[in-house]
Amino acid sequence: MSGPLLAFAAVYLVAVWTPFGQRAENALVVGYADGAWMADASQSWGPPPLTQDLETIAVGLAAIASIAVARRHWLAGCTAIVTVLSTIAASQVLKNVLLIRPDLVGADDNLVKVSFPSGHVALTAALVAGVALVAPERRRPALAAVGAAWIALTAGAVQALYWHRPSDVLGATLLACAGYGAAHRLLHPGSRPSMPRPWAWTALLPAVAAAATGAGREGTVAGPLVFGSAAWICAALLWITIARTSPRRPPAAPPRR
Repeated sequence: MSGPLLAFAAVYLVAVWTPFGQRAENALVVGYADGAWMADASQSWGPPPLTQDLETIAVGLAAIASIAVARRHWLAGCTAIVTVLSTIAASQVLKNVLLIRPDLVGADDNLVKVSFPSGHVALTAALVAGVALVAPERRRPALAAVGAAWIALTAGAVQALYWHRPSDVLGATLLACAGYGAAHRLLHPGSRPSMPRPWAWTALLPAVAAAATGAGREGTVAGPLVFGSAAWICAALLWITIARTSPRRPPAAPPRR
């Protein structure tokens, strides 16, 4: 089992199957969903996939197919599309069929529904991973940085709206990371991922602002701080997963004398 899948299982077991995990996350649900900064947007224009989730999938798959056709990378295109659809389908099957949430702490009825993993975040992360699979290798880190901001905004918003808990968004992201890793190994067998250089981490700064915006709520700080932190971690997890597979530029040759 790959690292992301092991982490997925660990997050689920700790957050859902222990009284400590359930109490910690239930304590974050204070107030009403309409107190979130993104409440009005989630009922009107979006941002996707908070609304128009099916349309978001369609547009994302069309973009992946277009890039693959333009680059004539047929295998990468097919693999990316299968990865996106598999990740989205897995999140729905796990949440709605396979995984359960036992009530270990006598929680209110609105807190016992299964919500792990988040379908919205799985959709977002899967599309970002799919685009990265067909994009030119040198462009992956930049595209991943843009995608990370989108993931951070989505993950922060679904928590602030009380649609999901921090563990739900982390689990969804880890699922997408596992899918990307498997697809990349299939397309590039024998490749050796390496950690990004320290300066490359500045690419995650926009995700900080996106996470804070999505996680914001009126009249409170503690909840949004946790939500925003979880959202940024989601962004960082997928960005690192993608950036590790992008080749570094070779060192410049010394000048001739």
